[in-house]
Amino acid sequence: MKNGIAIAGNLIVDYVKMIDTYAKPGMLCNILSKSQGPGGCAANTLGCLAAMDPKLLLQCCGAVGEDDAGVVIMDFLKKYHIGMDGVITKKGTMTSFTDVMTVQRTGERTFFQARGANAVFGPEDLDYEQIGRCRMFHIGYALLLDRFDEKDTEYGTVMARTLAKVQSLGVKTSMDVVSEDGERFARVVKPALKYCNYFIANEIEGGRIAAIEPRRSDGSLDREALTEICGRLMECGVSDLVVLHAPEGGAYLTSDGRQGFTPSLKLPEGYIKGSVGAGDAFCAGILYALYQDYPMEKAMLLANGAAAANLAEADSLSGLRSVREIFELAEKYAEKGAAE
Repeated sequence: MKNGIAIAGNLIVDYVKMIDTYAKPGMLCNILSKSQGPGGCAANTLGCLAAMDPKLLLQCCGAVGEDDAGVVIMDFLKKYHIGMDGVITKKGTMTSFTDVMTVQRTGERTFFQARGANAVFGPEDLDYEQIGRCRMFHIGYALLLDRFDEKDTEYGTVMARTLAKVQSLGVKTSMDVVSEDGERFARVVKPALKYCNYFIANEIEGGRIAAIEPRRSDGSLDREALTEICGRLMECGVSDLVVLHAPEGGAYLTSDGRQGFTPSLKLPEGYIKGSVGAGDAFCAGILYALYQDYPMEKAMLLANGAAAANLAEADSLSGLRSVREIFELAEKYAEKGAAE
């Protein structure tokens, strides 16, 4: 019987700087505080899942360099009893890191990224026998994994080929993407969607893939457009479920036509300390709910709660909580009767 969740992809050390404002070119802003910790899709999502349920079997697949940042990643995985057999040390390469500039007042982030070992992590580094024993496989971020973003003559991209291979093992697949300025979304991401059982992304990423603007000219969220984006992504080949999250809430569409929108939690003023890893926390909530076969309304509540727990801290992992604690938080700040 298949058991557990394997998560592959970006292993990053985040160096988070809280700033008073984001400076224009040639100008100065003040760094108010700084912190560091593991980040990236694999570390963030696994950390959230491990905190939610310490009994859940988890496996990490990724690459680090021979440096202190690599030790930070490995120590983190050990702390949360996450399987590390799938983590490769790439000699002569630095561990990936990101300078995260976070405006203290708003929580808005800007990322300066060094790909490091993530750039040379490829499908040949995956242990498919080990992955095949898991029930679910999640990988990210597309657009930030150079080897997986490469073209493939048969499948479109190496990511698509990898997901197809994992699906052939009877494992449910999921993929996450990174927010990026540019026109690569259609070329890099679309080919992989047909080999995803689940696709979880934010409204901007989903909109770029679908070529649909998720917001009105005044910046407000267009919920009709969000529903249309979900449908377009399902048409691209996602098998079971599309979920899109935005600061205002999350929308979902299932393969049997069920859809809904759940508003974000109403957090008190001053609650939000940062938003690094909030998307990964939301994703972890959905993955855990799918693993436990929760109904979608409960899944969305858990995902919103996990994201809210993340927002309470400046870095991506200090806000980790158990499933029970997340539901308590979600119930505390949820709008009663708001889910649709």
